[in-house]
Amino acid sequence: MDKQQLLELYNIDINELINIASKISEENFGNKIEACSIISARTGMCGENCKYCSQSAHNHAQIECHPLVDLATVKKAAESARQNGATRFSLVTSGRRPSDEDFTHILEMVKVVNSIEGLTCCASLGILTEEQMKQLAQAGCVRYHHNINTCRSYHPQICTTHTYEDRINTIKLAKKYEMEICCGVIIGMGESAEHRAEMAVELAEIAPESVPVNILTPIEGTPFENYKDKITEEEVVRTMCIFRIAMPAAQIRFAGGRSTRLNRENQERCLKAGVNGVIVGNYLTTAGVDINDDKTTFEKLGKVLV
Repeated sequence: MDKQQLLELYNIDINELINIASKISEENFGNKIEACSIISARTGMCGENCKYCSQSAHNHAQIECHPLVDLATVKKAAESARQNGATRFSLVTSGRRPSDEDFTHILEMVKVVNSIEGLTCCASLGILTEEQMKQLAQAGCVRYHHNINTCRSYHPQICTTHTYEDRINTIKLAKKYEMEICCGVIIGMGESAEHRAEMAVELAEIAPESVPVNILTPIEGTPFENYKDKITEEEVVRTMCIFRIAMPAAQIRFAGGRSTRLNRENQERCLKAGVNGVIVGNYLTTAGVDINDDKTTFEKLGKVLV
């Protein structure tokens, strides 16, 4: 489906759009919801200038930075995630890519996560070299997370220290070494509906297994700190719908911003329309949703956490 077709669907009656997306989701996933969790294994001190990010050294957000955490911290967080229903656990580090010393330590983290029964390891480590990607796959990392963040045409408005192609090339490397791909976006950064349709087409071309959709949380000290009104709740629901239509077999995953940018009714509309994955626990520098609240919502909607 091309951008124009998706844009036309984006603008139809909202209930009709939800029904279309819901049928596609039910055909491919039934009533199942997959949960994953993440740890910010290294926070802050990033040299990239992404305008949305509190971890960028170019911005002035007040966050608690820390170097790479130890193996015991990773194990404790991973065990907690498994107890909360997560089946995937991702190691996330700030910065363009880890140093050689940090990367060696991260390979040990992968083994720790994979040692926990019922949990598989994912990683989000930035723009890795080919040798790093190869070693990561050999260590047992099953899925690599690397968002496009926005569409190709809007990317220069978001970041200038790396290109859209840098991100695509990183995804291609992960695929080369047979890792699954987790690749999504952040919406609400001033992009248009047309840009969101463009995102859907570009993500469909990448064909990721998982598509995390973040709704911008404007953070004080970043260039986007006043961007709260750049997207409406209905526009979020519409975006989730066209993502599901464009990618029938992908896990469309609720990520950052869902509890602060959407009321409960619209969160439920998204879950009906095609969202079939969630991140449980906290995000990188913002709070997440209590797992018990999620379980209550899933039960209400007849969804089953797997």
